[in-house]
Amino acid sequence: METVAGKKVLITGAAMGMGKLYAQLAVREGAAAVVLWDINRAELDKTAAELLAQGGKVHAQLVDVSKLEAIVAAAAEVRARIGNPDVLINNAGVVRGKLFWEHDQLRDTWLTMSINALAPMYIAREFLPAMIENRASEQRIVNIASAAGLISNPRMSVYCASKWSCTGWSDSVRLELEQCGHRHVKVTTVNPTYISTGMFEGARGMLLTPILTPEYVTARVWAAMKRGRPRLILPWTVYLSSALRGLLPLRWFDWLANHVFGVYKTMDTFKGRTAPGESGK
Repeated sequence: METVAGKKVLITGAAMGMGKLYAQLAVREGAAAVVLWDINRAELDKTAAELLAQGGKVHAQLVDVSKLEAIVAAAAEVRARIGNPDVLINNAGVVRGKLFWEHDQLRDTWLTMSINALAPMYIAREFLPAMIENRASEQRIVNIASAAGLISNPRMSVYCASKWSCTGWSDSVRLELEQCGHRHVKVTTVNPTYISTGMFEGARGMLLTPILTPEYVTARVWAAMKRGRPRLILPWTVYLSSALRGLLPLRWFDWLANHVFGVYKTMDTFKGRTAPGESGK
């Protein structure tokens, strides 16, 4: 895929942060329609107005992706108004940084799993059948997971669970599409470390691993999406930690992660962003 010009792009968590940057890239390349899903009405209206002023063909929808019924209704509206999207970017996400037993079952555990793990599945299920049928055009699904979907981390147990789920599901769907001959639909799973969007305010970077900028990550994801790259892990140190975790005895890796790389201490000073309508990487 050289460009998204003439294609329909749907982005969740699109009102701010990385979601907004993806939307700007889509408008810049001349997408036929850019659908913005978010729960934050004020920021959603603001972003939609900015993109419309730039000449974008924008459709903004207030959607709570933690609820299946809201996803089904919003997806039906998308199909009725503009047709099925050619590019789906599952970007919406939340994070809770606390000990597992301090999580509130509803506001923390249920919400995190609903948005980070279940919502990408529900949304993809709404649009994937039509993507499979549309063999005349390259189709793309991007699922924003996390390096926390590859490496365990204290004070991130529920978040890690949601991103491990997203990672495993996303890559499994990629394989299913390939095995069934639907190679025009390509799935990219993205596993970045901390990104300076505000969601991980207070989190510390690891050894040789800086906090990534949203602009850097979105540019890399956008390029990977168009190439149909199966997996994007950022930065290279995540590959190293994943390899060491697989090769070393668990207690040896724990010692390195804790005392050398500093992985297990990154959330000790976490503050995060808990404003109403938080969403997006």
